[in-house]
Amino acid sequence: MKTKFFLRIIIIVIICGGLLEVNAQKTDSKVYNAKFKKLLKRNWKQKFFDSGTVDWRKKWFLDGERAVVKNTQSGMIFAGGPIVRDNASHAVLWTKDIFDGDVKIEFDFTRLDTINRWVNIIYIQAAGKGQKPYVKDISKWSDLRQIPYMRTYFNNMDLLHISYAAFNNTDDKPDDYVRARRYPRLSKKSFGTTNIPPDSFKTGLFLPGVKYHFTFIKTDKDLFFEVKNADVHRLFHWPLKNVKALKAGRIGIRHMWTRCSRYQNISISN
Repeated sequence: MKTKFFLRIIIIVIICGGLLEVNAQKTDSKVYNAKFKKLLKRNWKQKFFDSGTVDWRKKWFLDGERAVVKNTQSGMIFAGGPIVRDNASHAVLWTKDIFDGDVKIEFDFTRLDTINRWVNIIYIQAAGKGQKPYVKDISKWSDLRQIPYMRTYFNNMDLLHISYAAFNNTDDKPDDYVRARRYPRLSKKSFGTTNIPPDSFKTGLFLPGVKYHFTFIKTDKDLFFEVKNADVHRLFHWPLKNVKALKAGRIGIRHMWTRCSRYQNISISN
């Protein structure tokens, strides 16, 4: 009898604990949504705009020997190189401008590939870690990124990273994830030291051929990523209170090999 009684108590505690956690998540979600809406109303001043229809070389520079960047009337098509597991087929498109302080980034995104592998990334306020040859101004060592090995970035750059339209590298399941990271990694033994919780899995977003509007907001305390269109709306949030603050840097868009998307009306504000 005592055993059954204690088992019932344990089950009740587990259930109540789970309910409390769910309610806490809902409360947190409401708080973060309200905070995001408040941030959107700030007096942002646009510092950069690119419709994606004019020559990309005017406002961007490129890492990657096999990348393709093409301007069209519908926006800028950006594609990594065609060879899987060839590091020269990675690609990063960087703004020539540098942005400091709080920053808001917006653009329309349409995934053009149908590959349920590999990762797309936005790099926020990227600078070199400051030790030669990796000086703060990353344009000074572009030659070291002609082949854009991923380790060159997470070992030697100071930035925030958000993965989107990202998939497991070992299967073709349409189970995407969204994840934030802080470079450089603290330990050469583990890439996991860059991770900023929480991760989000199986979002059901980023479908091929579907246009989404992305909004990223970074402050010293919070990092937000909003994805929306007429049919969906999702807000991702990462607290930065335990993360070293960023001061200034460039915005970059990274595609791993074979990934391809269209970008329109890219706006960056302080």
